[in-house]
Amino acid sequence: MAIFSVYVVNKAGGLIYQLEHCAPRTDTEKTFSYPLDLVLRPHDERVVVAFGQRDGIRVGHAVLAINGAEVNGRLTAEGKDVLEFLSNPANYPVSIRFGRHRLSSNEKLMLASMFHSLFAIGSQLSPEVGSSGIEMLETDTFKLHCFQTLTGIKFVVLADPRQAGIDALLRKIYEIYSDFALKNPFYSLEMPIRCELFDQNLKQALEVAEKAGPFGPGS
Repeated sequence: MAIFSVYVVNKAGGLIYQLEHCAPRTDTEKTFSYPLDLVLRPHDERVVVAFGQRDGIRVGHAVLAINGAEVNGRLTAEGKDVLEFLSNPANYPVSIRFGRHRLSSNEKLMLASMFHSLFAIGSQLSPEVGSSGIEMLETDTFKLHCFQTLTGIKFVVLADPRQAGIDALLRKIYEIYSDFALKNPFYSLEMPIRCELFDQNLKQALEVAEKAGPFGPGS
């Protein structure tokens, strides 16, 4: 079981803190001969697997490196188009590393804003007045848990579906935010959180939650 990441979103929908705690390894590197037995397509400024799965390589995985050199979106380290490079028989055999695309800072900002909007839509769609909004989204590989404070700050945790004690963890993160961000005289409300003590205590709380589950009295 694991906790993957933590997001803190302000009341305007801006991402003010993000921590990658435990990113599952999905990278797979294989040497291929010509022709490549996977169908690749450009998608969102990167090259991804569109069809064909083998040896841990899945549809949706992106090309991360060719012959040990990191790619830059759709371009190789030498500035060549990835798809053109892989369509040339002279470049084979070739070693390709596939894996989950790493979100850029801009993509994380955009996703935080999108979730903020979905949260508001969820509240408005409720048949009852005073809905809390989205508290959990579930997929087959992770669960997204959200806790919104009375002032509109959202704490979002992405975790393994089997991870227990997330509700208590969210409130523990709020406590850490109150103690080490809000009480910091150099911190301005709604602005990005840059505090070493906040980082340290948050990471410690995540480790405790992963090992022991819910927080007990005095945690």
